[in-house]
Amino acid sequence: MRKNILITGASSGLGRGMARQLAARGRNLALCARRADKLEEVREELTRAYPGIQVTVRQLDVRDYEATAAAFRSVRREFGSLDRIVVNAGLGSGASVGTGRFEVNRATAETNFLAGLAQCEAAMETFRDQGSGHLVVVSSVSAARGMPRHLTAYAASKAGLAILADGIRADVLGTPLKVTALFPGYIRTEMNEHLEKTPFIMDTDKGCALLVRAMEREPAKAYVPAWPWAPAGAVLRHLPLALVAKSV
Repeated sequence: MRKNILITGASSGLGRGMARQLAARGRNLALCARRADKLEEVREELTRAYPGIQVTVRQLDVRDYEATAAAFRSVRREFGSLDRIVVNAGLGSGASVGTGRFEVNRATAETNFLAGLAQCEAAMETFRDQGSGHLVVVSSVSAARGMPRHLTAYAASKAGLAILADGIRADVLGTPLKVTALFPGYIRTEMNEHLEKTPFIMDTDKGCALLVRAMEREPAKAYVPAWPWAPAGAVLRHLPLALVAKSV
């Protein structure tokens, strides 16, 4: 059992939801995010509901790469080991490329991919030193194909993160080190709460329960929920681009 688990982006959304699910399973948690007040809320909620577990928090902006590595090492010292690290922190903002919103697209690309790489570096350094561990990266069904408008930079960054996970997995095949890429479909969070008509959207609690169930199996990759997103992802990869553009 992966007892000691670190989650980034844990103050809200999928990170907070996964923390709740893992706490209910008796896991010790290290919760990292930028908003210290929100992290404290989560810590208090989980320790009150599950007094038998250990919950520690680290205020962290994952775009501070040195701070990310330091935070991961600090948690490992506190817990004695880290069994699973969930690279979840991300942004969903964006705009059509060339419309004067480069700063927005850059922030999304940097947070989702470059900061994701920094987290993977820190995680795998820990796991290689321990000789064991499970890296989980949270990508998106949007990674299946180039997407138009506000999703262009987001989809590209999530695709890059998924390919990164694939490469890390290839590098450690045959060892005790495991790597999983999760591809969640539409799960209701703060990031998408403004979207009114979203197909197949799922509430946060159910979506996070399925994400945790998937990561516990430790597959190479998993669409969550499998229906309709596993077949939808395959269709998206081969759909004419004009239809993809109309579907978003």
